[in-house]
Order: sequence, then C-alpha cells, then structure tokens
Amino acid sequence: MKISLVYSPAPRQVREWALELAPGSTVTQALAECHIFEDFPELQAAQPTLGIWGKKTNLGQVLKEGDRVEIYRSLRVDPKIARRERFDRQGVKRAGLFAKIRKGGKAGY
Repeated sequence: MKISLVYSPAPRQVREWALELAPGSTVTQALAECHIFEDFPELQAAQPTLGIWGKKTNLGQVLKEGDRVEIYRSLRVDPKIARRERFDRQGVKRAGLFAKIRKGGKAGY
C-alpha cells in the first residue's frame, strides 16, 4: 500500500516521503520506515502531534491506501495573541471592517 509522510521543519520548507508499506501497517511503522528521526532527532524527544489528512491521530492508527501522514510543529505563539498584537500594531482604522470605507459611507460599512 502506498502512503505519503509529510513534515515541515520550518516555514516554507516541506519534506515528503513516498512509502510502500504492507497492508495493516501503523503510523509507528511508517515513521520507522522513512527514518525521519535520523534526519530530525529533535522530533523523537518532542513527541510531535500527528495527523492523517488534517485529522489528529495516534501512533497506533492503522493506515489505509493513499493516506497522508502529517507531522505537526508546535506553535510558537498562540494564534489569538498573535492576531490581537497584529491588530494593535495596525490600529483600528487600518484593520478588519475598518480597512475599506466607501466614499460617503460610515466606517465599517
């Protein structure tokens, strides 16, 4: 059965492995087959979050033909905090609904 394993070590960098595994293989076996821990030893210590086609999964999940196993990096900043800080930097008049004002219209409309 053919699956792909994807990991992005940094923004705008993607590593992908195309694997041929026996039917009934698990996520753990896919990780061992691609030797990702040799290239990225920090993953083994960090116990990364895993997913299949964007849905969270665990190491014991049995894979199916065509699955895409994804290894996720941990977030450096909470998205809510980042958005709030971005809004504070841009100011009220240049962000969100207030960014575009129709001629003769009120702000936000």
